[in-house]
Amino acid sequence: SDTLRKAMGKKQIAKMNELEDLFYKGGEQRGHDHAVLNKIWEDWKRFASYAFNKSHATCYSWVAYQTAYLKANYPSEYMAAVLSRNLNDITKLTKFMDECKSMGIKVLGPDINESRSNFAATASGDIRFGLAGISGVGEGAVEAIIAEREKGGAFKDIFDFVQRVPSRTCNRKMLEAFAAAGAFDSFTEVRREDFFALDDRGTVFSEVLIRFGQDYQASKASMQNSLFGGFEDLDVATPEIPRGERWNDMERLDRERKLVGIYLSAHPLDRYYTEVNYGCNTPLSELADKAGDEQELTMAGLVVDYQIKTGQKGDQFGILKVEDYSGTHEFRLFRQKFVDFGKYGQPGLAIYIHGRYQKNRYNDNVQFNIEDIQLLENIKGKLIHNILIYLNDSDFDKAGLLSDAIRGESDKGVDLYFRVLDTANGRHVDLRSEKYKFPVNKQMIELLEELQLDFRVNAFK
Repeated sequence: SDTLRKAMGKKQIAKMNELEDLFYKGGEQRGHDHAVLNKIWEDWKRFASYAFNKSHATCYSWVAYQTAYLKANYPSEYMAAVLSRNLNDITKLTKFMDECKSMGIKVLGPDINESRSNFAATASGDIRFGLAGISGVGEGAVEAIIAEREKGGAFKDIFDFVQRVPSRTCNRKMLEAFAAAGAFDSFTEVRREDFFALDDRGTVFSEVLIRFGQDYQASKASMQNSLFGGFEDLDVATPEIPRGERWNDMERLDRERKLVGIYLSAHPLDRYYTEVNYGCNTPLSELADKAGDEQELTMAGLVVDYQIKTGQKGDQFGILKVEDYSGTHEFRLFRQKFVDFGKYGQPGLAIYIHGRYQKNRYNDNVQFNIEDIQLLENIKGKLIHNILIYLNDSDFDKAGLLSDAIRGESDKGVDLYFRVLDTANGRHVDLRSEKYKFPVNKQMIELLEELQLDFRVNAFK
């Protein structure tokens, strides 16, 4: 009976089937009618298909009602709490950030004057990344920064920051982490690169700032303790800001990701946004679920890691780790694949992969077989040929806004089609734009989503 209970609770249908004959046999031996036994067993089978304790169901319903209310009435605050709860799970974090995007909520990078300790809603309804989520920054330092901000108002510039934040909580490592993560981007007088530049004496600017803050706070404390202290503000000369060499986009985003765990200000794949999202048929997060599918699968992403290993027989093979907007996947390169595609094992390369699942020749295991890899740069603009935009009677104002945006872009793009629906008779007509091409890029796709216009990429062959 306990085995049956476990089988029902875990939905182990095969185990229940094994116990079915035993149940009928035992029941009939004890004089129970077969029709009654059959009614009981069929009820159990239906219960096992989706069993849920009634008291649990009540609690879950109540929680679902509460969270639905919060999401509907306090969307930014609710999603900020959800993001904070899943900060250490990148897959879930990415999913919930996509949910924020679909709700029209921007998830912004950390800001020294707006961020709290964790993800938090802003006055404008957006969400800010939390300061404590930056690697190398401690909770105590964040609490001191927020307390000073609430006490004395927003920090005016980087010098005001190091002057006011207690020197015991502000060190060079923390300052550089804030800078590289973008927390000081609102200070227009200094750029991220400048914190790592050398001054005329060969000292890193972040270290110069720390010393300046310490000297200022020591002098201020000395004045307050003196006989004539406290009558006027301490006026000191601020150090000159050296200009560091500009980082390229990849380096800036790579530093940002190492500190916050995800890309926030942009993504290295944004340049290939349409190729990755609309030119491929499989997101990397769904590749493992296609193991039973024999059709050709295409995907694209950024190489984030490559390791060369040695097998039991002494043969080398490669493990290629690739990431797209949805997640990551590791591809194993054996034998000739290792020779042919190992050259793509350079972190930072954007690549396009196509292949299919096949049975291993030595056993029945199904594995993904890479047939080819290309650089995304070489096929950019070649995967998407046309776009079909759906319009009905109430969408013509939106079509006007879209037309203005298309007119403002260059004439390079793909064939543009409209499917216009007459809601009165339920008929539609397909129209092709002879004058304009559609510039398939991230901005234009986001405009379609913002206008809530349905569309289909490569609708016509």
